[in-house]
Amino acid sequence: MLSPLAAHLLLLRLPDTGTASYWQLMEVFASPQELLNLPARSLAPYLKPVAIEALADYQANPHSHLARLLAADLAYLDTQPSLHCLLFDDPRYPRLLREIPKPPPLLFVRGNPDCLSLPQLAIVGSRSPSGGGNENAERFAAYLAGCGLAITSGLALGIDAAAHRGALSAGGITIAVMGTGIDRIYPSRHHQLAQAIVDGGGALVSEFPLGTSSHASHFPQRNRIISGLSGGTLVVEAAVQSGSLITASYALQHNREVFAIPGSIHNPLARGCHQLIRQGATLVETAQDIVDQLSGLISYKRQELSEASQQDDFFQDDASTTTKATPPSAKPAVAPPSLSAQEQQLLQALGYDPLPLDLLAERIGQEVGALSAALIGLEIKGLVQQVGASYQRC
Repeated sequence: MLSPLAAHLLLLRLPDTGTASYWQLMEVFASPQELLNLPARSLAPYLKPVAIEALADYQANPHSHLARLLAADLAYLDTQPSLHCLLFDDPRYPRLLREIPKPPPLLFVRGNPDCLSLPQLAIVGSRSPSGGGNENAERFAAYLAGCGLAITSGLALGIDAAAHRGALSAGGITIAVMGTGIDRIYPSRHHQLAQAIVDGGGALVSEFPLGTSSHASHFPQRNRIISGLSGGTLVVEAAVQSGSLITASYALQHNREVFAIPGSIHNPLARGCHQLIRQGATLVETAQDIVDQLSGLISYKRQELSEASQQDDFFQDDASTTTKATPPSAKPAVAPPSLSAQEQQLLQALGYDPLPLDLLAERIGQEVGALSAALIGLEIKGLVQQVGASYQRC
C-alpha cells in the first residue's frame, strides 16, 4: 500500500487532477490511499477520462509513465534533506493557509518549514517597476522584517525580488512562493537569490509537482498561496491589469488586510494602487502604518538597531545617540549635498511626474544639449529616471 505522501504525489500527478479536484474527491473518499486502491474504471463518476486511463495504466503496468514519475519523485525527495513535504494534516502546515478555500493538499518546502508559521506580510507589485518603486519595496521590506514580520513574495523580477532582498538585508526571514515545481527556479537569474532566502532561514514554497515549468496559468494559483500565508498584502506599484491585483483580490477574499502605496496620477504603475485604495485598501505612506494596522497579528516592540544594521538613513535618527528604527517613507530621500550646482538645479526643477526634456530646459533657462551630462549623472546616482523622452525624480 502506498504511503500517505506517495499517494498524494500520485493523485496530484493524474492528468487534469489538481487542488480543486482533490478536495472534491476528499468529500467522497477518506484519503488518497482509499481512492487509489479502487479499480480505476470504477472511478468514472469522480475522475476525468484522461485521469482514469492514466490510473488504469499505472495499476496494470509497473513501468507505466505514472509509475516512473512517482518513482522519480520519491527518489529525488530522498536525496534532498532540505526539502520537506507538508501534507494538510502535518502540524507544520501553516494555520492561516488552512483557512483559505481549497488550500494546497501538499506543500513542497525547501528550507525552514517552521518559518511558514511566522506572522507574514506579502509584498507584491510590478515586474518592471520604477526606481522609486524598487526602493520602496526594499526599504519597506527591510523595516517590516526588522519588526518581526516574515516577508512573503513570488520570486519574480521587480518588486518581488526587491522585497526579498530588503528582508535579507535586515537579517529578516523571507518566503518565496513559486509558480513552478520546487526544483525549477523561475526566472533562472534568481538562483542566487533563492539560495540566499534558504540560507537566511526562510523558505521556497510550491504546490506544483516536481519538474513543473513556468506557465501563465500557474501564477494566479501561486498568488492565492502568497495571500493565504500572509496576514496582509502590500501592493507597491501595479498597473490596472497587474497580477498583483489578483493577489490583493485573494487577500480580500481571505479576509486579510490590503495596503497600497499611492503614486503620481501620471504614473501607469500607480493606477492599480489607486484602484485598490478606491476599493477600500489602506493607503500607506510609511512602513509604520502597516505595523500599526497589523498590531493584532504581531507583537511589535520598537527596538534599538545594532551598529551592524545601521546602514540606511531610513533606520536612523541623527538627533539621538540611541538609534531606533524609523519607518521608511514612500517618498524619496532629499538630494545629497554633494551634487553639483547644475545637478541640484535640475533636481529641484524635476518632480515625481515625467517632464519632457524641452520643458525641463525651459524651466531652468538652459539649452537642451547642456543638460545631458548632468541628467546622466543623476541617473547613475539613482536620483532621476528617464521615462520615454521625459525625466522624473525617483
